[in-house]
Amino acid sequence: MDLRSATEVKYLKGVGPQRAALLESRGIHSVGDLLGYLPFRYEDRIHFSKIGEIVPGETYTIQAVVADAGLVRYSRGRGAIFHLLVRDETGALPCRFFHGQYLEKRFRPGQRVVIHGKAEIDPYRPGRIEMINPQHELLGEDTADSTEVGRIVPIYEALGGISSRMIRRMIHAALSGLAAPASDPLPAELLARYGFPTRTDALRFVHFPPPDVPIETLNAFRSPAHQRFIFEEFFFYQLSVALRRQHAQQQTGIAFRVREPGIREALKRILPFKPTAAQKRVLAEIAADLERPRPMNRLLQGDVGSGKTIVALEAATIVIENGYQVALMAPTEILAMQHYLSAKRLFAPAGYRVELLVSGLKPSAKRDVNKRVSSGETQLVVGTHALLEDPVAFARLGLAIVDEQHRFGVLQRKRLAEKGTEPDVLVMTATPIPRTLSLTLYGDLDISVIDEMPPGRTPVQTRWSAPEHLPGIWNFLQREVASGRQGYIVYPVIEQSKSAEAERSLKAAIVEYERLQKGVFAGLRLGLLHGRMRSEEKEEVMEGFRRGHVHILVSTTVIEVGVDVPNATVMVIEHAERFGLAQLHQLRGRIGRGAEKSTCILVAPKTLRGEAHERLDTMVATNDGFAIAEADLRLRGPGEFFGTRQHGALGLHVANPLRDHELLELARREAFALVENPEAEVRRQRMLSSLDSEWQRRYQLASVG
Repeated sequence: MDLRSATEVKYLKGVGPQRAALLESRGIHSVGDLLGYLPFRYEDRIHFSKIGEIVPGETYTIQAVVADAGLVRYSRGRGAIFHLLVRDETGALPCRFFHGQYLEKRFRPGQRVVIHGKAEIDPYRPGRIEMINPQHELLGEDTADSTEVGRIVPIYEALGGISSRMIRRMIHAALSGLAAPASDPLPAELLARYGFPTRTDALRFVHFPPPDVPIETLNAFRSPAHQRFIFEEFFFYQLSVALRRQHAQQQTGIAFRVREPGIREALKRILPFKPTAAQKRVLAEIAADLERPRPMNRLLQGDVGSGKTIVALEAATIVIENGYQVALMAPTEILAMQHYLSAKRLFAPAGYRVELLVSGLKPSAKRDVNKRVSSGETQLVVGTHALLEDPVAFARLGLAIVDEQHRFGVLQRKRLAEKGTEPDVLVMTATPIPRTLSLTLYGDLDISVIDEMPPGRTPVQTRWSAPEHLPGIWNFLQREVASGRQGYIVYPVIEQSKSAEAERSLKAAIVEYERLQKGVFAGLRLGLLHGRMRSEEKEEVMEGFRRGHVHILVSTTVIEVGVDVPNATVMVIEHAERFGLAQLHQLRGRIGRGAEKSTCILVAPKTLRGEAHERLDTMVATNDGFAIAEADLRLRGPGEFFGTRQHGALGLHVANPLRDHELLELARREAFALVENPEAEVRRQRMLSSLDSEWQRRYQLASVG
């Protein structure tokens, strides 16, 4: 059968209606879509390693035969470990799969299998080498299957019930039946300039590379074909960014008065301390944007505690002094309340009216706030997603501020801005983002960075302690409270789970609060804070902690952002291995906000291995948010760092902004040149019109081009 890129995937041999429906649910509708689903790694199945040759610490691919397989269940309800023993002519290799129930019916003695993983010493049987959770693939009865052995084999992420092996066979059939070359979205001059292969040649190469290509080159995505696809993804994403930016710069915005003496006096009035040089620089960048007659679109980036909020409130002061209103949107009620209380305190001398609008307010209170906002009586309204609701209308919205931008989507930012007529937009994040990621996530925004902490701050000391040392940790916390300080104890869950044993073993905030209150901290005042409490309850607990009436706050990650108590000097995080690196850094940012020495104690077993061990090591080693963000991106990969869905929505499937930063810079330069150079407009329009609807949708080019 002659196939073309546009041929529906259901017509491909071996697919059928059921698999076609599953593929379509994952966005694979055509043969072209299927060919665009690239391998995530490769195995050399020309030269397999022998079991007798392997040494601990190295990664191997082995072709062997199943000798024995079975599931070992432990205590009731607590998962199980699947044990697999494979042999070749040089020896036997045991493999263990944790939570391996799904493998129980997959293996049987005599099957041929390919195992890929890292060889390790069995901690319970010194001298024995094993593999933990290796990747595996059963081979068919026909040893001559050219997609499985005797070549460099591409390995794909499984799609639901469609295995890597089946995807490989479908792609092999698609490439074999391709009647015409795949249309090339990249302009010919770019292919020539960088020596990239055509799309058809690149597809054939990445799916079934020649046997003489070094496996290291393929797995590092450094072949010319891989580089071409990485460049392609970056180029079209950056093209959409450049077009959005051009569109924004063509809009007419509000030109605020900035340099008048009255405005300068108003700014001096609200400042509680002398600003840092970084804060002054960033405010100058924002003020210059506010002066221009086009809408500001700026990202304000700064580590936890760097003073972003005061800069945002200075920008709000300029806008309010010009007779306009300001909206500040935060992702949680606790953070919104923190901003509301800070703004109310700072703006009291100026007499500005500040309101709070969150879902937890009574309907009558919400109606009253909405009435004052729509009449213009309220100058600053702080809120959560409640600000996006239809009843909320502004008399003259001049500035929309979005805090913790990564918690909101682009559409939510846009919806808040649409509450006014082309207002200025300032988005803030305390999650430090490497430059390469900023260009990808926020490429349509101008970026300001506060890279300096306020004076007098003492870096937080971070320790990793085993659970058996908790008595000593509680003694330390008691001594700090006796010295007039306060502390936090953080747990991963609110209540104890009734499901899996692993979840049941986690300590829960409610249970531990009651136990600690009656036991080790019986003479102290403890507070409890978690996400299921009513707004008034949260506010009461936070206010008690802020005023020093509560000595120790027992909490879940609800305090990750928004609780600012300079007197708190200790944070204990139990089950620290259950938290992400960025989350741990945000939690730690709740302490160290005063001049006193502060300590963060991560409680987790010292026997941790892999990513969990590296996360805690990183926390102990550095307080630098950017270093932590780099490590987080490296450990989780861009898909998880962005959130898998968002990463896919960006059109990035093979490109990695951290690994491929040079190609990102190159693609960005080419894309922006195509948009900003008036002489290139005809070429750009010709290229955009030649792209099919899938490319338009994938990079949102139709909406901006």
